[in-house]
Amino acid sequence: MKVVKFGGSSVASAEQLVKVGDIIKEDDSRKFIVVSAPGKRTKEDIKITDLLIELGNTYIHKMDYKKVKQIILQRFNDIIENLALQLSLLDEIEESIDKGLIDLEYNLENIDCLKAIGEDSSAKILSAYLQKLGLNARYLNPKQAGIIVSNEPGNAHILPDSYKKIQTLREKEGIMVIPGFFGYTEEDELMTFSRGGSDITGSIIAAGVKASLYENFTDVDSVYKVNPTIVDNPKEIRTLTYKEMRELSYAGFSVFHDEALIPAFNAQIPVCIKNTNNPSKPGTMIVSEKKQDEKCVVGIASDIGFTSIYISKYLMNREVGFGRKLFQILEEEGVSFEHAPSGIDDMSIIIRESRLGSDKEEIILKRFKEELQPDQVDIHRDLAIVMVVGEGLVSTIGVAQKATTAFAEANVNIEMINQGSSEVSMMFGIKKEDLSKAVRSLYYHFFE
Repeated sequence: MKVVKFGGSSVASAEQLVKVGDIIKEDDSRKFIVVSAPGKRTKEDIKITDLLIELGNTYIHKMDYKKVKQIILQRFNDIIENLALQLSLLDEIEESIDKGLIDLEYNLENIDCLKAIGEDSSAKILSAYLQKLGLNARYLNPKQAGIIVSNEPGNAHILPDSYKKIQTLREKEGIMVIPGFFGYTEEDELMTFSRGGSDITGSIIAAGVKASLYENFTDVDSVYKVNPTIVDNPKEIRTLTYKEMRELSYAGFSVFHDEALIPAFNAQIPVCIKNTNNPSKPGTMIVSEKKQDEKCVVGIASDIGFTSIYISKYLMNREVGFGRKLFQILEEEGVSFEHAPSGIDDMSIIIRESRLGSDKEEIILKRFKEELQPDQVDIHRDLAIVMVVGEGLVSTIGVAQKATTAFAEANVNIEMINQGSSEVSMMFGIKKEDLSKAVRSLYYHFFE
C-alpha cells in the first residue's frame, strides 16, 4: 500500500494531470493520493496559492478583488474543460472562494480558508478525472481523513490522536484523493500547515496508514548533490537517510519540505522522490539507515538570507545564566534562531532575515546591550549558509580540511564554522556574493 503525493507542477495543467492519471493507473497499490494546489505552468506563471493570497489581501483592503478571482476561476476552468469534466466542478470551486471571502470578513487575521482552496480544488478535479478513467476513486476531505491539527493559522501541527483516525482509512476500498496543506482543529476550524505543507500531509497519511512506501512526485528526476542552478548537470543522489535529507531540505533543497520527513521518520516509512514527467526513472530513496561509505559526503546545500548578531563579553563562559537570558530575549520578541556557534568570550546568533524586521532588530539589539551588558555587539547582514552534508561526517578524517581548501581556492573568506553539534553536517557562513563560487569549488573537491 503506497501513499503518493503530487506537487504543484504535477497538477498545474490538464496535460500534467493526464500524466498523474497514468501514474496512478499503472500501480494499483497507489491507494492514497495527496495533491498540492496548481503550480506554475511556465517560469512567468503565478501559483494558485499566491493568487488566492492576493485575492484575500485585495478583498481585505477593499480593492478590486473580482479581477483576481476571475483569473483563478479561469485557471481551473481551463483544467476542467481540457479534461472534459463536468463544469459543475467550477461552480463548486467558485462557491468555495465566495465562502472563503465571507469567512475572511469575520476573521481578517486568518486567510487559511482561502489559501487551502487550491489543494481542495485539485483533489476534487483529480478524483473526478480518475473516475472518468474508470477507477474507483473519491475525494476525501482532510476532516474525513482524520487530520486533526493545532490552532495555529499558517503553521499548524498534527495532533498525536490523528494517527489512530487515519489508520482506519486502510479499511476503506478504492483510491482516496486527499487535498494537502491543511487540516481541522478539534473546534472544527480549518488551519494550514506552513507553506509547501502538502508534503507534510503526504507524510502524515503515510505514517497513519502504515504505508509500505511514500512516493513524492515532483518535477526533477531525483535529489541532486548540489543546486543545479549553480552547478551544471550535477550528479544525482540515489539514496539518502532521513537525517541527510532533513539537513539538505533545511539549507536550500526545495524539492522536499523540511518538516515533512518527521512523520515518515517516526513511522520508519521509506520515501521515494520521483519525477511526474519521467516516472520510469528510479528517483531518490530516503531511508532510516544506509551502508556507510568512505566518501560520506552526499551533498552540498546552500541558502541566502541570514543575519548574524555577534556578542562579546569577557568571562562570558563563567557567567551563570548568560545563555538563558540571551535566548529568553529572543523568545520574548518572538524570534527563532538558526545556529549559535560560540567561544569562551563570544557568541554568534544566526537568524533568518525574514524573521528579523528592522523594528525587531532594533529592539533586540537594545535589549542585548541593556540586559546582557556585553563588551561588544555587532550585526552582520547578507550572509549565506553553506552546508556539507553526509552521515558519518564527524568520524571521517579529512572532510574539514577538504572543505576549507575548497573555500581557499575559491578565494572565499569563511565568516564562521559550526560542526560539533551535528553528526551529519558541517556549516559555514560566508558573504552572500561569494556563494556560487564557494559551492562550485566544494562540489569540484568532493564529487569531481
